[in-house]
Amino acid sequence: MYVPPHFAVPDRNTLLDLIERHPLGILVTHSKGTFDANHIPFELDRSKGDKGVLNCHVARKNRVWEEVANGDEVLVIFRAADAYISPNWYPSKHEFHKQVPTWNYLVVHAHGRITVRDDERHVRRNVAKLTHMHEASQPGPVEDGRRAEGLH
Repeated sequence: MYVPPHFAVPDRNTLLDLIERHPLGILVTHSKGTFDANHIPFELDRSKGDKGVLNCHVARKNRVWEEVANGDEVLVIFRAADAYISPNWYPSKHEFHKQVPTWNYLVVHAHGRITVRDDERHVRRNVAKLTHMHEASQPGPVEDGRRAEGLH
């Protein structure tokens, strides 16, 4: 991704914060000569490695987990705000006529290698963690597929 130097964000914590605030990532894979993109909620575990580890869960019917191999390179894109910038907004445009339209956006591209885990214990723990994280702000959050109010 081209990033003009004056827009680069070198602070890793700022990038990790964006991932945590906007956890719906686009998992980009390449297998059998074809690119694929899946929109998946992720959980960032900052405690693992120097850059953290992204965890997610895909539905069993989503073939991506069978089409990738452990160790394959992947890209996950996290998007936050974006906006069109009109050249008319620049006062100098009216004098010099040299500004062009552009688009401002906040995005993180996370590159790494994928690990597929299909053991029941890991999957259940991961789904519970993701559910808890995304349900935390909901009234009567769901926990492991059941309402927290005691409806079992």
